[in-house]
Amino acid sequence: MNKKTIITILLALVAILTVLPLETKAQTMADSLRADSIYKSMELQGVEVVKQKSLVKSDIDKITYDIENDPDSKSNTVIEMLRKIPMVTVDGEDNIQVNGSSSFKIYVNNKPNQMMSNNPKEVLKSMPATSIKKIEVITNPGPKYDAEGVGGILNIITHGQHIEGYTATFSGNVSNRGAGGSTYATIKSGRLMMSGRYNYRYNNSPRSYSGSSRKTIGNITVSSSDLESESSSKGHGYSQFGSFEASYEIDTLRLLTASFDLYGGGNKSNGDGTTIATSPLTQTPLYRYTTDRHSKNNYGYIDGGIDYQRSFSVPERLLTFSYKIEHEPDKSESHTDYLDMQAADGWENFLQRLKNQYNDGSERTMEHTFQIDYTTPFAKIHTLETGLKYILRNNSSENDRYEEDIFDQDHSSHYKHCNNIFAAYLGYGLKLKKLSGRLGLRYEHTLQDVEYKLGRGDDFKRHFNDFVPSASIGYKLTQTSNLRLGYDMRIYRPGIWYLNPYLDDSTPTNIYQGNSHLDSEKSHSLNLSYSNFTPKFNINLALRYSFTNNSIEDVVRMMPDTQIPGLKNPTGKDVLYTTYENIGRRQGINLNTYINWNATKNTRIYVNGRLSYIDMDDGGTLSNHGWNLFMYGGAQQTLPKDWQLSLNFYGITPSVNLQGRGSSYSDYSVSIQKSWLKKRLNLTLSASNFLKKYKQYNYTTKDTFFHADSWSKYVDQSFSLSISYRIGELSASVKKAERSISNDDVKGGGSGGSSGSSE
Repeated sequence: MNKKTIITILLALVAILTVLPLETKAQTMADSLRADSIYKSMELQGVEVVKQKSLVKSDIDKITYDIENDPDSKSNTVIEMLRKIPMVTVDGEDNIQVNGSSSFKIYVNNKPNQMMSNNPKEVLKSMPATSIKKIEVITNPGPKYDAEGVGGILNIITHGQHIEGYTATFSGNVSNRGAGGSTYATIKSGRLMMSGRYNYRYNNSPRSYSGSSRKTIGNITVSSSDLESESSSKGHGYSQFGSFEASYEIDTLRLLTASFDLYGGGNKSNGDGTTIATSPLTQTPLYRYTTDRHSKNNYGYIDGGIDYQRSFSVPERLLTFSYKIEHEPDKSESHTDYLDMQAADGWENFLQRLKNQYNDGSERTMEHTFQIDYTTPFAKIHTLETGLKYILRNNSSENDRYEEDIFDQDHSSHYKHCNNIFAAYLGYGLKLKKLSGRLGLRYEHTLQDVEYKLGRGDDFKRHFNDFVPSASIGYKLTQTSNLRLGYDMRIYRPGIWYLNPYLDDSTPTNIYQGNSHLDSEKSHSLNLSYSNFTPKFNINLALRYSFTNNSIEDVVRMMPDTQIPGLKNPTGKDVLYTTYENIGRRQGINLNTYINWNATKNTRIYVNGRLSYIDMDDGGTLSNHGWNLFMYGGAQQTLPKDWQLSLNFYGITPSVNLQGRGSSYSDYSVSIQKSWLKKRLNLTLSASNFLKKYKQYNYTTKDTFFHADSWSKYVDQSFSLSISYRIGELSASVKKAERSISNDDVKGGGSGGSSGSSE
């Protein structure tokens, strides 16, 4: 078709339109518009665009889980939500691992919380997930973080990070295990912004049961014995957590922030037990006794800090001065009465050591920290960060023992442990289109000063010098997928739990003692991860290899009690002696997998798992290795009229430790939630393990000369009702200094996150 023909056709169309009556032209246009409208209406009805927000976000050095937008957070505690988070596993006894390691640190709002790091199980079980906005898993800590922590850092971000204006939320819950309540509020007045929260929880623990057996093997003598014991206990307690945050904008470039946190609580328990010993040679009874125990403890953690942040006309250039003070007082006391004692000939002197005991213990930590940080971008794609830090930490421990109401100075211990830590770091960051990377080097000098005021032990001083490198590189494959490779070295300084030389022989067949001569533990790791997060499908795969050549391990040995230094009135009988030593050579490989599938706009299915292999030995006679699998999964369904249903399950195969193995474990739960008043009022009903009241956990310990099995049986069945109500409106955030103090350099003790193993 040539140009002349096209012009002729156009002229003909114009002529036809010109001669049409006006009514006809108007009707034609109306019909056309009506048809277009009907078509568009049909088109809109046929296609519905729904935006589904991903709960997981990946960065070069961390993974972030959005707790607030997970429906299960309305009824669960924080430790239950941790099972959903990539790179985190929680077993049947609520022991937490990050990156396959039980050695990690916990932060709250980018600041370390020593109480949570030392007692993660107890603290996180008492915190409702409704108080949490998100949790960050920092798998590759950069040089600005203290060199402590093998597994990484859990950074818990509470509400208030991104809230301004006036709002308050009130929550309450009740279950067959206790009850609790919480409140949160924030307010802004001019340049001053403040937020505060408080949570209280009462726990009523149903009676639980436990038992153990010990068989002598190998070198059996007349001093050897086989043991069988059973006991039960019941307790109750409370916990409370509160915080206050404030910020004041002096002007557009200067910001002053302050914070205050407290955590505390107490527990009381009573129990009884029976112990029977028999001869491994003749199977005849050697002795028996019963015990009556009752104890109580109170614990607390208080910290406060202030930060001054100076910004500049250059974006992201920051200078920060920080100060922080922390105080952690703990106190405990216990009574043990020995009853119904019977002994065969030759074993009377062993039972004579069983005298009614009263133990009064206290531990205190006081810490002051000063820090300066500076970060600046240059040449658009580069970032430089540097800083200095000084920590003055004083630990003290006093354990007083009384036998038959008489002070026992030989078994009492008063102990002081002072740490002076100086640190400096230098880091470099690069962002170039799809490529990003970080390099860092941190130097830490530590002076330990240990002094014994009462009891056995020699005063000593020790210096440590550590250079800690780190490196990571990330590549953005697409808009939603990333590939990351990293290396880091981490160290552990043994805390007072491990160093305290107090000799605990309250149970004469099982004696415990710390080791004041432990060295810092060093760990190296390589990690490779892939992530792809879209509104429809999320996946994160992380492969990690790590090794440690001097890990701090608890070691159990059977020996005559005459070989235990400082033991009063030894009898020559065989006992189990447990202490800590830098003997561990540990290496392992972990594959962490997280998958989330938004099957429809109202249906979410997810799986979080970890497969690991570990190999460890003490360089001598002790060694162990094996596989471990953890799997957590579930589904969430949004129903009409603001109803939500959630189903969850998890299972774990036996854990592997230097001298033993745990048992497999499984769990399941269901919850249903209803919202009213534009989701301001929420009601949640939940139940877990409702088909069986009790659950049992077993553990095995082996050595050349003994084989020990222990078990615990406790109520794991739970039914709960939770309600929350929110008032006010939200619009911005309580500002915080972008740099602040983070003390995460101590290897703690006790249960959970900071205990023992490094894989």
